[in-house]
Amino acid sequence: MNELLSTEPEASWEGIAPHLDAALGELNDTDRDAVLLRYFQHKSAREIAQTLGTTEEAAQKRVSRGVERLRASLSKRGVAVGAGGLAVLVGSNAVHAAPAGLTAALSGAALHHAATTGLTKAIAMTTLQKSLIAATLTAAVGAGVYEAHRASELQTQVAALQQSHPPLAADSSQWLQQRDDFSNQLSSARQEIETLRSNTAELPRLRGEVARLRERERELALLKAAAAPSAPDPVLESVKSWAARASQLRQRLDQTPDQRIPELALLAEKDWLDAVKNSERLETDAEYRQAAANLRTGAKNVFGELTRKALKKYAEANGGFLPADLSQLKPYYDQPVDDAILQRYSLQQTGKLNDVPSNEFMFVENTPPVDINHDTFFQYRMNGTRTSGVASMFIERAAVQYAEANNGLLPTDPSQLAPYLKSGVDPAKVRQMLSQVPSGITTLEQLRAAGFIK
Repeated sequence: MNELLSTEPEASWEGIAPHLDAALGELNDTDRDAVLLRYFQHKSAREIAQTLGTTEEAAQKRVSRGVERLRASLSKRGVAVGAGGLAVLVGSNAVHAAPAGLTAALSGAALHHAATTGLTKAIAMTTLQKSLIAATLTAAVGAGVYEAHRASELQTQVAALQQSHPPLAADSSQWLQQRDDFSNQLSSARQEIETLRSNTAELPRLRGEVARLRERERELALLKAAAAPSAPDPVLESVKSWAARASQLRQRLDQTPDQRIPELALLAEKDWLDAVKNSERLETDAEYRQAAANLRTGAKNVFGELTRKALKKYAEANGGFLPADLSQLKPYYDQPVDDAILQRYSLQQTGKLNDVPSNEFMFVENTPPVDINHDTFFQYRMNGTRTSGVASMFIERAAVQYAEANNGLLPTDPSQLAPYLKSGVDPAKVRQMLSQVPSGITTLEQLRAAGFIK
């Protein structure tokens, strides 16, 4: 992230693309496989390790080594680019360079030599070549077959292109060779594509992922453009600091997947910056846990807004009635929402949407918290959200149970709550809550009369 925000000039994709095929060809199979999996298919370190049959740490090292060797090879060809900038350029342009259907179909055979060669060439092709090949692939996937007459049509298009663009005629033989290479690969990939066609539910998620990647690329470009002024800008320096901490948080979550929730897939780059901008640093475990909890809170807020809109759209399309289950809302979301997200919430109302009182909860969380001491529990109305600290909820519940077992008297020491308290709650939070009980209130009845608990 720091490198992206640098004011030093970086090579453009147009400058890299003509040399990329040859540069990738100089990499050994191990490095090339790692680069393609990471930046063409956007696999995580864990997925790369599983595919290559190695550890996550070794997979990350292979990716880093492959990018560095690729950068060195490009440098020998007169293309100067930093390793970080090269990774972003290849990753972001790879998303646009090849059809999503072919990428998904070949994901199970990423290490196959023939597929690797073809994918490498797909990255390095010119915009004109990619448009021609992509058009053919898209038509073939949509129909579900790859007919032999496509090769003939492609040859006719190449001939017409040579006539209308004389400067490109010298490259025609190379195009024809690339066409033959792709024809062979398409023949071997037919079975995988048929499998992809039968699993159409995957397509919305892929489109959503592409949209998120494009949005992230746009925001990163804006951040880099903002770094152009030579005079120090306090606002820009703050943004740089946030971006650095957001990158730290991403790395930490990659190392601790138990801190993730599926809703994180709904976040934009701005949401990651919001999660860390109030943290001066991320050094201790507590600081990371708080930042991760902020990120989860932001993701739950995004899900709530998307679900409210989807409920309104569903009601409009179904005579004003609510769905029987949140899974029925999937076609009405503004962006793809996986089943893994929907299963974490419960719909609380039935009947018509307009008959639900405004103060009633429409849907709520139904899964255990990730972090008892930092997470927030969400309950959603159509016009607002109620949030409660998870630790506070457990402490309050334990205090009520203690009072009911001790003639209504409230606890005065954290040790008294130990038998009633869920394990893992920070004792410091217990002491803090007990200290907030007003002086003179000693019973549960008095506490309820004062409005502190229901």
